[in-house]
Amino acid sequence: MSIKTEDVINIAHLARLAIADENVEGYTSDLSNIMGLVEQMQQTDTKGVEPMAHPLDQVQRLRVDEVLEQDKRELYQSIAPEVEDGLFLVPRVID
Repeated sequence: MSIKTEDVINIAHLARLAIADENVEGYTSDLSNIMGLVEQMQQTDTKGVEPMAHPLDQVQRLRVDEVLEQDKRELYQSIAPEVEDGLFLVPRVID
């Protein structure tokens, strides 16, 4: 796919990027090369290839899911201005 100079200028405008006039041709060439690579990758036959979360066969080390602190809801609600049925009551802010 070939990217035109006008396309680069338009994309830069939409992305709110300032590109100096002397750099537009370089960006045009680079983006055209990237789009060409994407087209090339689209033509690759991936039937039978299992999707992977990571290119390396690694296992995520996870910590044990355990409770580290006690429930302090009663303590926190004891100092709240208004509580009802275990819920904090707050003033209405939207009518």
